Amino acid sequence: MGFVITCKPFGELTPTELYAIVRLRVEVFVVEQNCVFQDLDDKDKYCFHLMFHEGGELAAYARLVPRDVSYEGMLSIGRVVTSPRFRGTGVGKLLMERAVAEVQACFGAGVIRIGAQLYAKAFYERIGFLQSGDVYDEDGIEHILMDKPVGD
Repeated sequence: MGFVITCKPFGELTPTELYAIVRLRVEVFVVEQNCVFQDLDDKDKYCFHLMFHEGGELAAYARLVPRDVSYEGMLSIGRVVTSPRFRGTGVGKLLMERAVAEVQACFGAGVIRIGAQLYAKAFYERIGFLQSGDVYDEDGIEHILMDKPVGD
């Protein structure tokens, strides 16, 4: 697949890009996972937004979060999502590998902390994240904290 990859700060997103991001996040997190939560949490405006497009469609997305926005002293990657139409293509792994590199490029060295859905633990371990906390409930879904140092 020939993905067009874009990474932009919030202020540079076009209305069409922002609509596609929110639409995909709602499609997967709210509708598919049947999770009623406040997706628009005021963090987006501080973040970079990594998008993988194929044929004009948003195939995968991740939010790159600067230090101290989600976790004190930590960088983060959040709202990691792959469109149902692109699952099984390997785009999720490509997205996370690129997200790690972009976090370091945008924000420098540090520790990236993610709140991963428990079922995806092995996926994140393959990218180098290690469990750093106990299982916890977030909006009715089991999660774990996972960390990965980058840089220096």
